[in-house]
Amino acid sequence: MKKVGVICEYNPFHYGHKYQIDEIKKIYNDSIIISLCSSTFTQRGSVSVINKWDKARIAINNGIDLFIEFPFVYATQGADIFAKGALEILNKINIDVLVFGTESLDSNALYKLANIQLYDNNYNKKVLEYLDGGCNYATSMTRALKDISGILIEKPNDILGLAYVKEIIMNKYDIEFFTIKRIDNYHSSLVIDNIASATYIRNLLKENKNISNYVSSETLECINNYDIESFFPYLKYNIISNINNLDDYLEVDIGLKNRIIKYINRSNTWEELVNNVKTKYYTYNKINRALLHILTSYTVSESKNIDINYIRVLGFNKKGQDYLKIIKKNNNIITHYKNNISLSLDIEYRVSLIYSLILNNDLGNDEISHNPVILD
Repeated sequence: MKKVGVICEYNPFHYGHKYQIDEIKKIYNDSIIISLCSSTFTQRGSVSVINKWDKARIAINNGIDLFIEFPFVYATQGADIFAKGALEILNKINIDVLVFGTESLDSNALYKLANIQLYDNNYNKKVLEYLDGGCNYATSMTRALKDISGILIEKPNDILGLAYVKEIIMNKYDIEFFTIKRIDNYHSSLVIDNIASATYIRNLLKENKNISNYVSSETLECINNYDIESFFPYLKYNIISNINNLDDYLEVDIGLKNRIIKYINRSNTWEELVNNVKTKYYTYNKINRALLHILTSYTVSESKNIDINYIRVLGFNKKGQDYLKIIKKNNNIITHYKNNISLSLDIEYRVSLIYSLILNNDLGNDEISHNPVILD
């Protein structure tokens, strides 16, 4: 039986995600599908519109066998650190295959690009040349790879896929990888057979438009219609309260700190602050992640002391339960928050409390008492 890993956000779970799961089942008909999913906030500095347990239930109802929480400390970082944490966890639970969606590149192209990044001496030289020329890191990486390989990589999921492949090769993980071409484009408003990107669906939610053509009724019932803007007053308070120490927070360097200080009192929304701070060097995603880390008080110091020494299970079916019995022999499997298990878990609890400020619910208590979602 193949153990297939999927790294995801399900923000929200839509028909494109269902398509991916169904394709996995066609390709690996004798398999267990394990989802490693971010919970409260996401990799591009956004907020989840569905809480973690509803995500688990929806995913298992749609073909996932085992649903594992992807810790905030990795799930809200740039592609390389995001991939590092994800593959470390999936390797611990012995997956055989990582399946992920890409916009344009296939497995062979990603394998070629990953080897260039790891072993071609010209790559780092070219990256430095572009950085010295004023480009940000993402642009420098893209241009360096294009110069050497002739392959253009610039779509978000292609870049994440490259990070996954590089991590597998670099660590000699015994994990195969397989790509499924996305029907939708991450940023696209194109809809094909009721499959739309999560970004497009969230934009419709912002505009109070109907999304019922793109998600199931189960997903629709679970959506909390708010976005990162809801947290702006808390962000602004934390910035003003710690105005001299903003560079203590992860991804806030001195230059970004100074721009945030310059514009915080001229900005009335999260988006306005991001647009004011934005430069050629600071991308939207980097700024959003930095602001998210200020909001949640996630510091550079904390990030240097992260060790994922647990696997937190949020849901499973019978097949997933049987597999848990196997992996618990070599892993610390947990289902609830407890003190002093891990700094990562303590941060997860803190972030969940912040996430619940807008919902005004008892998510903090749920972290302690909510049982995993169990489905037949």
